[in-house]
Amino acid sequence: MTNKTVLISGASIAGPSLAFWLSRQGYAVTVVERSAAPRTGGQAVDFKGATHQAVLDRMGILDEVHRRQTGGHDQTVIDAGERPLAVIPGEFTGGDVEIRRGDLAGILHERTAQDCEYVFGDSVTSLTETSDGVDVTFRRGAPRRFDLVFGADGIHSAVRRLAFGPEADYVRHLGHYYALVETGEQDDFRGAGGVSLMYNEPGRMAATGGPKASAFFVFASPELTYDRYDMAQQKEILVTRFDGGGWRLPELMAAVKRSDEVYLDSISRVTMEHYTRGRVALVGDSAYGNTLAGFGSGLAVVGAYVLAGELAAANGNHEVAFRRYDDKLHGYAKVARGANAGSFLAPPTKLRISLRNQLFRRRSLLRGMLWVTDKFATDIDLDDYPALVGLG
Repeated sequence: MTNKTVLISGASIAGPSLAFWLSRQGYAVTVVERSAAPRTGGQAVDFKGATHQAVLDRMGILDEVHRRQTGGHDQTVIDAGERPLAVIPGEFTGGDVEIRRGDLAGILHERTAQDCEYVFGDSVTSLTETSDGVDVTFRRGAPRRFDLVFGADGIHSAVRRLAFGPEADYVRHLGHYYALVETGEQDDFRGAGGVSLMYNEPGRMAATGGPKASAFFVFASPELTYDRYDMAQQKEILVTRFDGGGWRLPELMAAVKRSDEVYLDSISRVTMEHYTRGRVALVGDSAYGNTLAGFGSGLAVVGAYVLAGELAAANGNHEVAFRRYDDKLHGYAKVARGANAGSFLAPPTKLRISLRNQLFRRRSLLRGMLWVTDKFATDIDLDDYPALVGLG
């Protein structure tokens, strides 16, 4: 093995998945994460098709994922009078198995904490590559040198910005924003019997009682300038965008103002021709993310498996391994390049809302969509990588 020390930026799904495989090959793995501690709870993520589940099985965590799954939730689409218009089945939004992001991250952290160094509350601030390594500086910690650096730090990846260039060169805003809000037990906006609800007006959507958060919002908007770490700004944007709405939107916005857990971000797509440069490689959303498209978690675990497998097959030669990883993942990741969840969740007109609802009333059309998504999710020849066999 020609490379031994590696830095992974990001401790959600892609980062710990890569750490899992690399540490078992003998790499000295450091994972740095901006958050002060492992994140718990959070929105639900899902896995679709045999390929996603095969990787989870090879990691030895498939059974645990099933044990902690949310179970998938049907969601009733309603009008302003809370009359039902359609039902979105759980298998459409939740795939074959659905689990909260924090629960999955916890499983991965448990499997890697003893063999990897985790540094929470810090982030990468500069990368300087030399002929035999990468010099890295951090926001808080002392500078260090690594053989390889991996960016698994999401759509707004710092590693991608430092190694490849400005975010604007690779991330395209898709015309919508989404927000996840925990409204608290005192605010229950579910329907009769505790059912999850979804309400639309042209260009905006509010959902309650689902697995992503107690309240989930999507709205159409040009690209906004705001501080992603300033919750007060995020609340103000959300309340302004849903002002004057029907149904229970005024009550929901009052709950938003009271909430201590609000997360707002753009619906965006990452488009890159190559996920590697020199001694740096990207995996997960930093390389091929598409917000709310439904394939992010599967792409993260498959991408981590392929990247680690190619490094094993090349005996640590990163130049060979990175070329193969680029070639294999670029075709598979095309599933994330075409979808725009914003216009589907928050159609721009009443007619488009009605047409979207009709999809869920026609089981044949819905089955066709599920078949297509399963086909995309399995559209890769998953190598066995003998060096990884038994490591899970």
